[in-house]
Amino acid sequence: MVELKPERDPWRRRIEPRRQGQPATGLVDRPAGCDIIPKLFMGAQDTRELLPGTLDMLILKVLSRGDMHGYGIASAIQRASDDVLGVVEGALYPALHRLEVRGWVRSKWGASHNNRRAKFYRLSALGRRALEEEAAYWNRVASAVTRVMQTA
Repeated sequence: MVELKPERDPWRRRIEPRRQGQPATGLVDRPAGCDIIPKLFMGAQDTRELLPGTLDMLILKVLSRGDMHGYGIASAIQRASDDVLGVVEGALYPALHRLEVRGWVRSKWGASHNNRRAKFYRLSALGRRALEEEAAYWNRVASAVTRVMQTA
């Protein structure tokens, strides 16, 4: 999950996920450790998540700049977004695995900058084409949302 990091929000709290057999609490069930930020507008709960597929697109974009290990990918996304986006580890590695299964990224083991064993990911040719398609789709959606926000 890519989460939007709000500026210091006094309402911020942590919600534990619902265990199997427990009744629903009315809150969105999230993996352990995910931030849930209550939204006071119309009584809805705001999870501050981006559209599905956004994390995949961000990973592909970061990898288009060169090979990187998982922590480097998460850090690059956070830096490029000026600390607005944060990638939780529980979403990053499943997303990397999903991209690898699709053939959009390739991986190999190597040594990180601090000489620790790490898996490095590289964008494949198929991944470059997917990135182009995803970016075009994202631009269309973002433009449409902007138009609605400016006219509504």
